Amino acid sequence: MMLPYERDLSRVGDLELLEVGLQVIRQEARALEDGASRMGLELVRAARMVASCSGRVVVCGLGKSGLIGRKIAATLASLGCPAFFLHAAEGSHGDLGMVCRDDVGLFLSNSGTTREVLEMVPFFRRIGCPVIALTGRRDSPLGLSADVVLDCSVGREADPLGIAPTSSTTLQLAVGDALAGMVTRLLGLRVEDFALFHPGGALGRRLLLRLEDVMAVGDRVPRVSRDASVKEALFAITDKGYGAVAVEGPSGELVGIFTDGDLRRLMEREGVGSLERPVGEVMTRNPKVMGRDKLAAEALKLMEEMEISVVLVVDGARVEGIVHLHDLLKAGVA
Repeated sequence: MMLPYERDLSRVGDLELLEVGLQVIRQEARALEDGASRMGLELVRAARMVASCSGRVVVCGLGKSGLIGRKIAATLASLGCPAFFLHAAEGSHGDLGMVCRDDVGLFLSNSGTTREVLEMVPFFRRIGCPVIALTGRRDSPLGLSADVVLDCSVGREADPLGIAPTSSTTLQLAVGDALAGMVTRLLGLRVEDFALFHPGGALGRRLLLRLEDVMAVGDRVPRVSRDASVKEALFAITDKGYGAVAVEGPSGELVGIFTDGDLRRLMEREGVGSLERPVGEVMTRNPKVMGRDKLAAEALKLMEEMEISVVLVVDGARVEGIVHLHDLLKAGVA
């Protein structure tokens, strides 16, 4: 017997093969659209059940649905909603001991008849845990035993044979993500909350760093009086290397900012003679500022939206720091 990987791969042309791949993607996209059109308030009930759970969300599945269940559990946990995956085959051999009365069960089975998954349900019922089912058959044993049923049925699987779990698992994953998104809204989660559970790696740096961690302070902050000349402001810009200088009033309060871009535009309009003008006459008023406790990621978003490369950090009316786009890049925020 010749195994699949031993067969002649050249029998299928490139264009034909490309069409197969695109057809799979289109078929799965249609399954998502159809699935979304069938969803109603049962999805809301499931989301409220998950968000109000005082225990953990126990996601249970087997095979391909089990792999999707692992991802759903991981997503919920990353949002601060305690969740773990319970392998259906292991549950009946002792792992059910991890389930508590305050938990919620989230069961995945496309057919709704997977024996190992169904064997878990009576235990959840016995201790009083509500059950949510993600299944392709509402009238299946799993669907009939659940408190909430989320219809994950598909017309056909997307693979050329129409039998491999493809469209069905894609829809299960999307419904799990939908639940996670709804829980995020219900719990009022913020970026700071998400960051709390991602302290490591690039994501942690991007979410946890605050401006006080990356800003320049003290003598490194370029600043001039509003009575100073444009030439003096230019020296400050060049000396500190931030491409901008904070302009301060008589009491040290921030009154504006003067950037190398402002200088170029001024020189184009008025020429070299403008270097003797008071910088307070040509500065940009009401510059973009942020507090030191703001996330560095927020500063990056502001820079991108306003197409600027520097943000002044203030404490009340006074400048206490400055952050350049390059600082954020070096810190791994961008």
